[in-house]
Amino acid sequence: MTVSPDALLQIAVEAAEDKKAQNIVALDLKGISPVADYYVICHGNSDTQVQSITTEIRKKAEESGVRVRGVEGFDTARWVLLDIGDVVVHVFHREEREYYNIERLWSDAKSVELA
Repeated sequence: MTVSPDALLQIAVEAAEDKKAQNIVALDLKGISPVADYYVICHGNSDTQVQSITTEIRKKAEESGVRVRGVEGFDTARWVLLDIGDVVVHVFHREEREYYNIERLWSDAKSVELA
């Protein structure tokens, strides 16, 4: 079963919300980046929360039949990159998110309204 990029975005956002991710932002990168259609950026307030958010997104994606292509940074839980195909999720620890401010790097991308 193929999951559309829009449906995959919704799965990732809802899973992050379930684990109380903070300041969830989705960026539409269609036509801007060949890497993914969407970036989801959020943060947790502790290493444990960052890992919990990442685990939940991964679990929900796999339950939907999506193959997780890669996870980087899980052990240190400061900036976890989760590649689930057309959606790439960045789960930061709060301090790293403030420092790197990757939303600024993608300022030409449109923000997606999250329901």
